[in-house]
Amino acid sequence: MRAAFIALFVFVTTVTFAQKKNLTLDEAVLQQRTTLAPKRLAQLQWVANTDSYSYTEGEKLIVESITATTKKEYLLADINSILKGTKQDTLARWSTIVWKSVNAIEIQVGDNSITIDLSSKKITNTKTSKLTETAQVPENGPQGDVAYVIDNNIYIDGKKITTDGNYGLVYGKSVHREEFGIEKGLFWSNSGSQLAFYRMDQSMVADYPIINWNDKPASEKLIKYPFAGATSHEVTIGIYNKSDGKTTYLKTGLPKDHYLTNIAWSPDDKTVYVAELNRDQNEMNLNSYNAATGDFIKTLFTEKDEKYTEPLHPIEFLPNNAQQFIWQSRKDGFNHLYLYDTNGKLIRQLTKGNWEVIDVTGFNKKGDKIYFTSTINSGINRDFCSTTISNGKTTRLTSSDGVHTPIFNATTENFIDNFSSLNTPRIIKVISSQGKEIKTLLTAENPLKNYAIGTTKLFTIKSELGDDLFCRMVLPINFDSTKKYPVIVYLYGGPHAQMVTNTWLAGGDLWYQYMAEKGYIVFTLDNHGSGNRGKAFEQATFRQLGTVEMIDQLTGVDYLKSLPCVDANRMGVHGWSFGGFMTTSLMTRNPGIFKAAVAGGPVIDWSYYEVMYTERYMDTPEKNPEGYKNNNLLNYVDKLQGKLMLIHGTSDDVVVWQHTMMYLKKAVSKNILLDYFAYPGHLHNVTGKDRVHLMGKISQYFEENL
Repeated sequence: MRAAFIALFVFVTTVTFAQKKNLTLDEAVLQQRTTLAPKRLAQLQWVANTDSYSYTEGEKLIVESITATTKKEYLLADINSILKGTKQDTLARWSTIVWKSVNAIEIQVGDNSITIDLSSKKITNTKTSKLTETAQVPENGPQGDVAYVIDNNIYIDGKKITTDGNYGLVYGKSVHREEFGIEKGLFWSNSGSQLAFYRMDQSMVADYPIINWNDKPASEKLIKYPFAGATSHEVTIGIYNKSDGKTTYLKTGLPKDHYLTNIAWSPDDKTVYVAELNRDQNEMNLNSYNAATGDFIKTLFTEKDEKYTEPLHPIEFLPNNAQQFIWQSRKDGFNHLYLYDTNGKLIRQLTKGNWEVIDVTGFNKKGDKIYFTSTINSGINRDFCSTTISNGKTTRLTSSDGVHTPIFNATTENFIDNFSSLNTPRIIKVISSQGKEIKTLLTAENPLKNYAIGTTKLFTIKSELGDDLFCRMVLPINFDSTKKYPVIVYLYGGPHAQMVTNTWLAGGDLWYQYMAEKGYIVFTLDNHGSGNRGKAFEQATFRQLGTVEMIDQLTGVDYLKSLPCVDANRMGVHGWSFGGFMTTSLMTRNPGIFKAAVAGGPVIDWSYYEVMYTERYMDTPEKNPEGYKNNNLLNYVDKLQGKLMLIHGTSDDVVVWQHTMMYLKKAVSKNILLDYFAYPGHLHNVTGKDRVHLMGKISQYFEENL
């Protein structure tokens, strides 16, 4: 045995199979998130500044109080009558609803944002959008302005505020390949009088061709793709002032290829805070700048790590104290909340323990408590918690084991809890800030009750390092412990991802059930390097991506082989992206274990992957030549045993197509036979109706070879 294991079967789902129907591939792929998903309450939200909540059901907008038994219903037909009265377009279905007050909603009707008073049944405001079909990344401001990007320049309600944007110089979009928690490039100030934005000069980054095979002759689209160790782009931050139309740039200094992340405004809009990371990603400075002049004010504090540090969240000011803010950091080994003042002094660490803060939801009305989701009870669960800012006292507000997704109401300090677990499709309740259940809004039926579904188990095994590794196993329909079954190991294994959770279907896809229907055991293990387990668990893979992860996956294989029901001669493995890299690694660096494998969009050579991600986990090829060599799968092509199919989208701009092209070329030169399938025009994954074809192809490959 590669390591001792603990087969702790925490949760088990069982279904009787009499008179049940089987899933079709179309159902498994296309309906998992629609008709075969647990029922939900559409557009569920709190009504502004009240203890009432609303949701849509067909053509009804329903409003209910958490204390009253009565409810109000507003019909879409009535809303359309109001719209017709002012010669507006009408709605075929509810558009996104935003509550502007206790009686007023804002909806989008064509190009117009329309506010309707539901009491008077009158339109109180109509704002015509100046967005065109070419507008990108729109960002709504507090004063009703909309900032957006066209042809790499920024506009605010039709006014062009940058003029020199082009292919090599990009304004207002996310930068640094959307690492470091960056999701956008436009940041309104609190008052809406100023707009901070990213300016990315990528003219020095090498061009990379993406081929469009639909054209005759085929054409190319050039993108900027900075390979690990190569020249990266240079980012600055501009501040546009609406009052005078002038733009000031923050004086963020040198080196120019550092990372400017997690932009935040001070409550008075006079200061901008930026988490600045060096290219080595082992030192972060939280810096403040004068928004009017762009001048550097000071470094509030510095965080260093011998491996890497990764800021993911901007500072968040207390609602009742403009001199204090919350900072999230893993500096004690787990992601926790810290209270600082604007001088950079640490007042106190608010949360502590061998668990992670996952997502901050907000503050209560007084501003003396902060609310967040966490892994406080278990790494496979998500709980809603509160912490008192004055003393750091943390309270778990949810009690059921599973995944809780809250919608917090700061006005009443209640929250709507959307809960699911392996055995619970969905329950939605209103819960008080003391953890008391107030009202049940929905108990969803099992959407798969009419289908023959295999048993799903969640459990742990021990790694060689002594850590618990979370596992999920789906057993075949009508499982017979005296028989032997083929196994498909589905994996990912990369940073920031967690495949195994205590939620409906255990975080898995219906395709696993489709394969269970065909007589397969489907197994998944979250190895070292995967997300939400703390810094040491993630950083165990540093400078050797693929090595420790593979040891963990082989520990899972040893566990499978120990089970009497597993046919060790009929084992397959499948993964995509990092999982494709892991799949190919297992087939060639530890050959002979798996009989068949499908690797989708795999990284083959880390020196051909992007700067920000790769250098964080691997350093540069110059600094870590052995790490890059050991995990370069081109060096193991001739070790392949069994059947391997590579799949790649031809327009992939994340893991570029060149990865598997290099692998094919090396296989040909070594006279190694393997299978290959390309999806023309698809990006890093195969989506839409073509995904049925993809999963059919994968299913067929395992059927033919296992």
